[in-house]
Amino acid sequence: MVSQTLRQSILQRRDVLSSEEQLRYSRAITEKAIALEQFKAAETIFIYVNFRSEVITRNLIDHILKLGKKVVVPVTLVPEKALLPVFINDPEQELAPGYCSIPEPIVTIRESQALSPELIDIIFLPGSVFDERGGRMGYGGGYYDRFVSAQAPQALRVGLAYEVQMMERAPLQKHDELLDLILTEKRTVQGRRL
Repeated sequence: MVSQTLRQSILQRRDVLSSEEQLRYSRAITEKAIALEQFKAAETIFIYVNFRSEVITRNLIDHILKLGKKVVVPVTLVPEKALLPVFINDPEQELAPGYCSIPEPIVTIRESQALSPELIDIIFLPGSVFDERGGRMGYGGGYYDRFVSAQAPQALRVGLAYEVQMMERAPLQKHDELLDLILTEKRTVQGRRL
């Protein structure tokens, strides 16, 4: 119950950021992501499409495509409690509201453009609460935790968060996976996954 209350309180903090702040902070976070050496070297990048007040990823997605790298976006498979990685070339044409109205790859490309998780170099993750050791609390479904630990353990894990989502030490549960890096508009937090 502590986790749920904390999640709600941090998400309320995130929700009250103005759209101008969200845009400005997201731009700063995008610049940090692009500057990462691991980003420059990566070929295949798994990235969420922002929803509600999450860090905005659309500019980052466009930038990755312009660089000729492969953009992979998750489809939430609810019965399997899993994420399906699908690569996209054209966000305008290939994304539509899916699970919980989150933009996801359209049904017609899911099979033909599904990608093997072992090919992913970097995963950009959303979340509700993040902490100083690279801790991340999601939204309660465990989809990303299962995906990074079981399907793509080789990928660099990078959380994208506003500074208001950071705390010193989140009450993580056993299944909560640590991240390698967390990028906020103010800083880069080095995680302690290894």
